[in-house]
Amino acid sequence: MTRITTLADPEAVAVRAARDIAGQLQRAIEQRGRAHLALSGGGTPERTYQLLVDAVEDWGTVEVWFADERCVGPQDEQSNYRMAAQTLLDRLASPPRAIHRMRGELGPQEGARRYAQELRASFDGPESDVPALDLIVLGIGPDGHVASLFPGAPTLAADKHDLCLAVHDSPKPPSERITLSLAVLRAANRCLLLATGPSKADAVSAAMGEPTKHVPASLLRRERLTMILDDMAAPAR
Repeated sequence: MTRITTLADPEAVAVRAARDIAGQLQRAIEQRGRAHLALSGGGTPERTYQLLVDAVEDWGTVEVWFADERCVGPQDEQSNYRMAAQTLLDRLASPPRAIHRMRGELGPQEGARRYAQELRASFDGPESDVPALDLIVLGIGPDGHVASLFPGAPTLAADKHDLCLAVHDSPKPPSERITLSLAVLRAANRCLLLATGPSKADAVSAAMGEPTKHVPASLLRRERLTMILDDMAAPAR
């Protein structure tokens, strides 16, 4: 079952999310000596990332990944990496074990190819296995998209061996992007979906309904999914 927590406002969501992320990473570190965390862009997680600076005890044991990226340079205002760097990565007293940036400036095809290669190289096990990140932080669009997996897109039907995908026709600009595949999202030990504001309420409700490619968030593994919402984003009871 999906774990759903509803809180009063966006600040409460950020505080709870930072606490949950820190706890999940600590459990992974205790088990294996390191943790793999994937970040998303968008406005919702920014405050959470700010709070994470002090919430995680030892960033030197954490490898940071990204759920998706726009095909722009790392200093571009639209870059997910730039947002994460400004709110979290550049503010750490000591750096993470590794920061795996999606190289959007290479274009969707080459950027996705290199990221899949990097992801595969960082995990032990047969090539037939999908690497399991410890935690992926996700937002949700009003259309129900997660990462850069959009409703009805052919990327939702990608082979499970395709870890990272090129997006050429995003309905949101810029049109070219790189995204982790649905297989990688579903293989993660946990996905944490954050949503605030009334514009997300219908999408959250649809994500909790029957799985459908028209609502990519509904395709996440429910038993590995945690939602933290504010009152405005929570579906009507």
